[in-house]
Amino acid sequence: MSTQHTTTDKPTGQETETTPPDAAAAESQTDALEADDVFHLLQNQRRRLALRYLRDAEEDTVRMRDLAEQVAAWEHDTTVALLSSRERQRVYIPLYQNHLPKLAKQGVIDYQQSRGVVTRLDAADQLDPYLPTVSDEEPAGGRSWPMYYLATALAGMGVLGAAWTDVSMFSIVPDAVAGAVVVAAVALVAFTQAVAERSAPSP
Repeated sequence: MSTQHTTTDKPTGQETETTPPDAAAAESQTDALEADDVFHLLQNQRRRLALRYLRDAEEDTVRMRDLAEQVAAWEHDTTVALLSSRERQRVYIPLYQNHLPKLAKQGVIDYQQSRGVVTRLDAADQLDPYLPTVSDEEPAGGRSWPMYYLATALAGMGVLGAAWTDVSMFSIVPDAVAGAVVVAAVALVAFTQAVAERSAPSP
């Protein structure tokens, strides 16, 4: 009499889950930016400069105020220390209210507005190839105003010195006239700067 043994498969208690290749590919492309989104984000100079600041920063998370001040300095072709309060505010407010929220909406940055901090996210890597260096960005008005003022001041000192020492043709020019010419030259530079900044594209 033979005995039949029935083999029963027992569950091991472990199940192996596999992710379909198509699902994995779709998940990896979730953060991919559309061409239109890339164009829209980079068409504004302030957003380009903000992204470049974040790219070159030592830390992924920076203070929003530091970012805004450096962008303002680049725009006005000067240093952060020489920025006026008005120049800071003209850049800070649009970044705070408009440009940084747009970057955050596209998943390029994490913008914690209440804390005043900005964190660069991995999605921003997609924009790096399109970001120019700071030297490629044209400053507001396209001019280096500190150099204009310096050149005007040096020329004015030369004119006044020549008038006071009766050098050549300047000997017939009254000191008061020479002084008026210097003041007018400085005023002209200031007026030209004001017109250029007023004519600059709106943020």
